[in-house]
Amino acid sequence: MKIISKALMLSCGLLAVSFSAGARSPAAAGSQARLDARVAPCNAAWISGAVYTAGDKVSYGGVNYNAAYWTQGNNPTVSSGAGTTAQPWITGASCQQAKAGANDHDANFSPATLQFLKTNTGLDGEQWDNIMKLINKPEQDSLDWTKYYGYCENINDDRGYTIGIFGATTGGSNDEGPDGPALFKEFDAASGAANPSIAGGLARAGAHGNMQGAILKITDSKADFYKRIEALQNNPAWREAMWHTFYNVYIKYSLQQARQRGFTTALTIGSFVDTALNQGASGDSDTLEGVLSRSGSSADEKTFMTSFYAQRSKIVDTNQYNQPPNGKNRVKEWSTLLNQGETDLKNADAAVVKVTRWTMH
Repeated sequence: MKIISKALMLSCGLLAVSFSAGARSPAAAGSQARLDARVAPCNAAWISGAVYTAGDKVSYGGVNYNAAYWTQGNNPTVSSGAGTTAQPWITGASCQQAKAGANDHDANFSPATLQFLKTNTGLDGEQWDNIMKLINKPEQDSLDWTKYYGYCENINDDRGYTIGIFGATTGGSNDEGPDGPALFKEFDAASGAANPSIAGGLARAGAHGNMQGAILKITDSKADFYKRIEALQNNPAWREAMWHTFYNVYIKYSLQQARQRGFTTALTIGSFVDTALNQGASGDSDTLEGVLSRSGSSADEKTFMTSFYAQRSKIVDTNQYNQPPNGKNRVKEWSTLLNQGETDLKNADAAVVKVTRWTMH
């Protein structure tokens, strides 16, 4: 396994119906094809431990439901009638579960996370799934980024433990502003704590530690702490906390930098997030902030991003977390998609696979 960057140094419907050119008549009334077309597709399945807020959509037992307000652990079958809010769930229409497919992007996120990302970034599950694939390739030599919610390792780089899909650290002499403490506090909040705290999050994980200034000092043995975090791999509250912390630490700043330049495409936002994860969001000349400062001031998104990729390529392999030529290949993923016009990262599965088909060193 190749481990090369601060952020992700990881170990731990539409139902389209088409007719052939020779087809002339629609399916007969009452046929399965027509019945299928009349039944709405199911929303993502309800998860018992997940937190849902007003407007979140789920399905349960072949019926779609909308959340009326914040709820966790309440079975949608105990719901009010359509249009009423006496219970957490408002009953919708019967639905049909789409057949599972390799390209079911939304399945990689909980309904709450999908809503959170859509509301705060304007991007949907398909776009974020593709962004994460592009990020994870140079981190783990894999497109299967969802395997790393339960990742935990101390790689002895004086930054403490590295945790989860974006490499949150507990801190050390090389990282005096770690994001691991915020992750544990978010975990406590996502688990329902009225007054969330770092200590509360650690307790929910079954882990032990204390704050020493800004550093979270873990007092468990390495083996025990690894097991505690690995056990959270499929914990809905942990996954939600991971995305909230990821947003607060890297995505929010990256999004601000894109929007203030008038750029809104998924490819540009993803490029900025990838840079922030790999090289830091703000600070010295190698960070996202530094690269942006040298990329010119063009209001044309393609012109600016072409310059951005060129500037990043000059320094990316000098970063201590990129072994040449991994860094340049990392940038090339994004620049190639730009040149191909795949800026919205929609219907881009084949393109994403193609640009990530390079050899890690």
